[in-house]
Amino acid sequence: MLAKLAWHSLMHRKGSVLLAIVSVAVSLFVLLGVEQIHNQAKHSFNRTVSGVDLIVGARTGQLNLLLYSVFRIGRPSNNISWQSYRDIASRPEVAWSIPISLGDSHKGYRVVGTSTHFFRHYRYGQNRSLALSSGRSFADTHELVLGAEVAQKLDYKTGGSLVLAHGLGSTSFQLHDEYPFTVTGILEPTGTPVDRALYISLEGMEAIHSNGPANDELIPESITAFMLGLDSPVTTFQLQRQIDEYRDEPLLAILPGVALSQLWQMLSTVENVLLLISAMVVLTSLLGLCIMLLTSMRERRREMALLRTIGAGPTQLFLLVQLEALLVVLLGMTVAFATLLGGLRLVEPVLAERYGIYLAESLVTGRTPVLLAGILAATLLVATIPALGAYLQSPNRDLQA
Repeated sequence: MLAKLAWHSLMHRKGSVLLAIVSVAVSLFVLLGVEQIHNQAKHSFNRTVSGVDLIVGARTGQLNLLLYSVFRIGRPSNNISWQSYRDIASRPEVAWSIPISLGDSHKGYRVVGTSTHFFRHYRYGQNRSLALSSGRSFADTHELVLGAEVAQKLDYKTGGSLVLAHGLGSTSFQLHDEYPFTVTGILEPTGTPVDRALYISLEGMEAIHSNGPANDELIPESITAFMLGLDSPVTTFQLQRQIDEYRDEPLLAILPGVALSQLWQMLSTVENVLLLISAMVVLTSLLGLCIMLLTSMRERRREMALLRTIGAGPTQLFLLVQLEALLVVLLGMTVAFATLLGGLRLVEPVLAERYGIYLAESLVTGRTPVLLAGILAATLLVATIPALGAYLQSPNRDLQA
């Protein structure tokens, strides 16, 4: 009964109520949008690499090693000798290894020198393995596999030929045009940095930087980093310590999950600032709702007096105003959710293609329930002021007015 009365009361003030709903919807759209992008970005970053126990590189910061070896961001401080890689990769506790050699590019996309172990053992998401959408893996020094985005953006097909460039810039004047590569395969989309790279063999990487003839016996002098999968997770920390104390050259071994957690801890300040700004926008809209209710109370004195006369008590009037405020906010939430869902579905292809961010099916993730509960509590708190006005009104005086 009280809810029906609150609804009809709002319908009699459609203009001001509609503005209040729009104000609440816009503020909640900002807040929920920030929270949703934060959750999906974090999820996408965490799904970039899976099943790798250790990443090893030259001694540098954990984040720097993670960024250039997995996300292809930044540059390595130094390389690792091939002998050190072979020594560590051949240890009995190591099940498999993936060498990585960086330094070249093609039209702004990085070239990754590696072995066929990359296609067999690299995992992303929920332990998903890489797959080829067409063709096969490289089997010779002059063969190459493309990431999905590279193939799509540059319109490359299997069987085509291309030339790599020295350096990591989008424009290079030092081309390896004396050693063209043939595209033998294209990877399926993964929504990770894997899509934005070209993959050649380590022998191919060595061949384009060698002055001698190309052949399958080329062995690199050094590589950029390598990934390790172990037979037993129990040996992870022991091997990590042994690598960090490696005597032949300074090395660093990191756990990808720990490094990712460190990355998000560094970004937490920015996240909290954005969340605080969004919360202030929501608070402003709730204060606007409070002002709207206070203003309407002057126009509704006779209405409140009549309700008191027919038997409504002060507590019922108090709850009526509180319920009206809740209805406005719930309607604003509904509009915000619908708009956000539609907006995210529109930008989902762009987010997936450019940033590797795939959206979850549900908008209620992470801290969203807590935020919504906090907004409803803040609504009741803000609406207490006009509700108290209704509670304290004198029916006889208002009827005489």
